[in-house]
Amino acid sequence: MASETMRLVRPVLRAHCRDLGALAAWSLVETLPVLLSGTLVAAALDHGFLDGRVPHGLLLLLAYGVTMVIGTLGTRQAMPHTAAMVESLRDALIGKVVRAGLHRAVYPESGAGHSGGSTTDVSTVARLTRQVETVRQISGGLLLSLRGVVLAMVAAMIGLCALDPLLALITGGAVLTAAALTALLSRVLRRRHVALLRAQEELARRAGPQLTGIRDVVTCGAWKTAGRTVGAGVDAEAAAAVASARAGAGRIAVVAVGTRLPFAIILLSSPWLVSSAVLTPGALVGAMVYLLQGIEPALRAMVQTVSNMGLQLSVTLHRLTDFIDVPPRPPSGTAPLTGAGAGAGGGTATDIALRDVLFAYGPHAEPLFSRLSLDIPYGSHLAIVGPSGIGKSTLACLAGGLERARCGVVTVGGIPVPELAEDELRRRVAVVPQESYVFAGTLRENLALLRPDVPESELDAAAVALGLGETVRRLGGYDAAIGSPGLLSQGERQLITLARVYVSEARVVILDEATCHLDRTGEERVEDAFIARPGTLIVVAHRITSALRAERIAVVGQDSLTVGSHDELLRKSAEYAELIGYWSSAGESAEPAGESAEPAGEVAEAVTSRPRPLV
Repeated sequence: MASETMRLVRPVLRAHCRDLGALAAWSLVETLPVLLSGTLVAAALDHGFLDGRVPHGLLLLLAYGVTMVIGTLGTRQAMPHTAAMVESLRDALIGKVVRAGLHRAVYPESGAGHSGGSTTDVSTVARLTRQVETVRQISGGLLLSLRGVVLAMVAAMIGLCALDPLLALITGGAVLTAAALTALLSRVLRRRHVALLRAQEELARRAGPQLTGIRDVVTCGAWKTAGRTVGAGVDAEAAAAVASARAGAGRIAVVAVGTRLPFAIILLSSPWLVSSAVLTPGALVGAMVYLLQGIEPALRAMVQTVSNMGLQLSVTLHRLTDFIDVPPRPPSGTAPLTGAGAGAGGGTATDIALRDVLFAYGPHAEPLFSRLSLDIPYGSHLAIVGPSGIGKSTLACLAGGLERARCGVVTVGGIPVPELAEDELRRRVAVVPQESYVFAGTLRENLALLRPDVPESELDAAAVALGLGETVRRLGGYDAAIGSPGLLSQGERQLITLARVYVSEARVVILDEATCHLDRTGEERVEDAFIARPGTLIVVAHRITSALRAERIAVVGQDSLTVGSHDELLRKSAEYAELIGYWSSAGESAEPAGESAEPAGEVAEAVTSRPRPLV
């Protein structure tokens, strides 16, 4: 466990060597009062007050007060260096947890699932919000406390040894005994704390589905069943918390052995020690100061604070390590996409073919498609239409290699998708979803994300072709910073996302309702630009005009797929005829956008003012 913990912490410490050095130096300054406390008190008594030299005694006590001020300064100066390391550790952990969570979500077939499949999302949120924050808080407190405990203990033992080696020997034996008991107790506490963390994660696993489905729970009257399910997790967490607290009570005995026992021994033997001149009265009081002001607070902090925080930190980091250590992503194939068309002229055609594909979203789910077949020749333009929720986006993702068929085969360029080199597949086949992803940074960085070396002339051509020019001018050029993507309209975000793909190397572009926030004129302009661009265009259509622009239309039905031209589908597909009737009744028109008698805004208002069968 220690090696796993250090594997997470070591890179952060290595990056903050200067902070570590400064922290060590200020920590030495902080322990100065402990080192000199007993010696100054002993000298103040023996050579001051008891010797009749009161001013000298007061001066020595004043010197002790000065050391305390200096120690406080050391504590203050140590804080910024501690914070720098702790915040860096937190950022590193969040990055690792997010990457692991994305890996588990994207590659569930790699065996990286955790805490039971579908509950991975809830478990990830619990770790990110509770366990990473726990590491941040504990590591800061531990770093501050641990250095104080160790240095204060060493300083007090040095002071005791200077007063009398016998006292140092007695105290050192008691401290070592307390340390051994702490180590034994820590094993029990670790087991109890692991059980508590597991109980908390199990509670999150149980409560997550109940809370997200609370409407269904109330509607079905299943609140008692939901209560029992969550209540069992609550009871288990409470029992684990009580067991952990009971084990922690043993720390009181450890503190008594380490500090109160040597204090009692010295106190009971003090008459003999003073009468036999082994110790002076001042040295005896100084020894008590070292015990009560140096060793006891340090040992109490070690047993009750450092031990507890170290245990929580170790266990929490171990649990995070279990989550962060995911298997490597499933190996993709190595076959190159020789038919991807490396340049604008294109090489060999990159045909997409689906053969007898069966797809379902879970091992026990009803198949969405069974024995589905479809050919999409390179350079063609296909529109996918159908009722909402029928599987249009799923079909697009199957064609783009984002979803894997349970049975059957999907090929790109004649090569099954699992055999293709994934990096090249993603470079040559682009799927643009309805959600537009614009990142903080410059406009150029956003547009060139998929092709960093794209020349500015191609960015200009894309802006003109897609209608992005006004946005570029409004922002102040390609090097303008996009501080907050929320300042852009939804249509502008979609145009930026579309332009990113337009200037990429992709030769198969799949628009999954990627123009839903544009008006009819804007949508037509975008689709015409991609039609003129070399390669294949697949559009999940939500307007009749979008479907009519395609060479072929694929109508997705209930476990059926009908492909043909507009005229052919009107004759042979009842589902398509019904969609056309609905679109027409909603205010859509088969006329080109520029000749429509109805403004695009009114059409959009008519479509969105009633239920729509298309996503």
